[in-house]
Amino acid sequence: MNRSGVMNKSPSEPAVASNQFVIADATRCIGCNTCMASCSQEHRQVGLQDAPRLQVMRNERDSAPVMCHQCEDAPCAQVCPVNAITRQDNAIQLNENLCVSCKLCGIACPFGAIRFSGSRPVAIPRDCNTSKALPAPADPRPLSGFLDCVPGLRAVAVKCDLCSFSSEGPACVRTCPTNAITLVTAGSMRHASELKRINAMNAFDQDAQLFSQPNLSAGSSLREPKP
Repeated sequence: MNRSGVMNKSPSEPAVASNQFVIADATRCIGCNTCMASCSQEHRQVGLQDAPRLQVMRNERDSAPVMCHQCEDAPCAQVCPVNAITRQDNAIQLNENLCVSCKLCGIACPFGAIRFSGSRPVAIPRDCNTSKALPAPADPRPLSGFLDCVPGLRAVAVKCDLCSFSSEGPACVRTCPTNAITLVTAGSMRHASELKRINAMNAFDQDAQLFSQPNLSAGSSLREPKP
């Protein structure tokens, strides 16, 4: 235990790697929605919900996709009653087959990165009516992913899974035409941390040189001499 009362890890205890995540650079994003299209197609090909796992948001000047932050504490996983959301391969993964449509994960997500897609039974026509069954009612007007309830439609939570099923990595990163989307790994975070420390040391050295100059030494005047 250290001075702040935190237990120190034993030397034999393996360090837990940080989660990987995807970030977007709003200065490079052009709002083309290519990332959303590629995400949808990538998941459709493996039989998952075809709803995109990221959403391009816009304002008057900028645009950028919003996606799961792969939180270390993952509040969505903490509230899931069936453990459909777990930490696997340094990411927060959601098992769509276990989802029970309670929508608690979407409520708990602080970034609004979990959305809900619909799934209908396969091989059953949409308007399958018989003389013994009334026609299916029309779908109600959509209000919100948390409020919509469509008869015969199972709501399934979807979130960024970093395309874990693909050996090529996230589709959005591969297809962005301006390279505005980047996959951040534990290695790249360590490299960025090292660069920040080096920059901080360089800045400290420059500040120290200012105080070592003769005109700033002890007993000297800080005012410029009068002509």
